[in-house]
Amino acid sequence: MDIEQFREYCLSLKGVHEKMPFTDVSDRYSRDILCFYIGDRWFCFVNVEVFDFCCLKCAPDDSLELQARYMGIRPGWHMNKKHWISVYFDNDVPDDKIRELVRDSYRIVLRSLSAKERNKIQSDI
Repeated sequence: MDIEQFREYCLSLKGVHEKMPFTDVSDRYSRDILCFYIGDRWFCFVNVEVFDFCCLKCAPDDSLELQARYMGIRPGWHMNKKHWISVYFDNDVPDDKIRELVRDSYRIVLRSLSAKERNKIQSDI
């Protein structure tokens, strides 16, 4: 999977929009971070230049199990290690599993939105 395929997949989920929110920071790596949002909350981010990993929301129990199973899944970079994971591309995590984890992250964040926000997202599409 390359960055365009990954981006296209994330944007295919209902109500998702993207933004690069860190364009003014001094760290080059952080400036190139693209975040995917549902409502006003992000569920995924990735560096568009390096494309080395993505960071995703994850249920705490699932996180530990995934980290034990895959070398390419580690605690979330710069995020709450209990609720976020980093999934490394070109490692032992198959593309289908990455897409599944992206969907799971999307669903976790979608469920965290208010009923009004969820209904608006679902009715806009």
